[in-house]
Amino acid sequence: MSSAQSQDKMATAIMWLAGMLILLILVAFLSYMLIKGLPVLTWDFITGQSSDINAGGGVGAQLFNSFYILGLSMLFSLPAAVGAGIYLAEYAGNNRLTDMIRLSTESLATVPSIVLALFGMIIFVNMFGMGFSIIGGSLTLMLLNLPVLVRVTEESIRTVPPYYREASLALGATKWQTIWQVVLPNALPGIITGITLTAGRALGETAILIFTAGTTVSRSMPDFNLMAGGETLAVHMWYVMAVGLVPDRVAIADGTGALLIITILIFNLMFTLPGKYIQRKMAGSGH
Repeated sequence: MSSAQSQDKMATAIMWLAGMLILLILVAFLSYMLIKGLPVLTWDFITGQSSDINAGGGVGAQLFNSFYILGLSMLFSLPAAVGAGIYLAEYAGNNRLTDMIRLSTESLATVPSIVLALFGMIIFVNMFGMGFSIIGGSLTLMLLNLPVLVRVTEESIRTVPPYYREASLALGATKWQTIWQVVLPNALPGIITGITLTAGRALGETAILIFTAGTTVSRSMPDFNLMAGGETLAVHMWYVMAVGLVPDRVAIADGTGALLIITILIFNLMFTLPGKYIQRKMAGSGH
């Protein structure tokens, strides 16, 4: 066996070992959280109201707020992100303006969430007078979603083969018709993957929502009032362990952590499986 083949086998073995190590760490972490938290998960816990003093509180309002804030932030960020991705991939040339847009997007993606939290608190909570509310948290969370969604949309559109566009234009379609009916459907699996990653990160976000959505919830559930307190599952888990007075706060934190993990896994499957189906359908229709 030559030296190059030996080095290749050694590098492959190291990569496999590193991958298995990461997988084992992930399995150990998830198993520990689920083993501790699953016994706490009852219907009363999942749907009940939280308590500040008495034991036995639930997380129903926090679970609702998690998805409500996530949905609003995606509603605000998706049109802007997809529009920016289409512009950068299909219309913008290589000039200073596009370089500045890409640099700004990448810079925003590297900003720590605590900085975005302080920005949201200054602008939305104080300057616009929204207070600690669902709408303030959603608008600030939008800033976290935008850079990833813009880059994923742009890269997904660029992976669509050029001859798809050429064939559409040759049949008499306009550029916008080509983008809407040919390019975007073929780029959809990649965009869905970006949405899944962004949504999973947003569901587990704490710093931004502590400073903008607050650590309180409405006592009526479900409450669609945008100005209501917007404590989420991740924030509630932090709150009960940091400043909570309930005697069973450890059990509440374990149950909340397990529920958050299960929620994110289900949410990822809900988006990943349709994305895989669309990708197979597109690949099958392309042959």
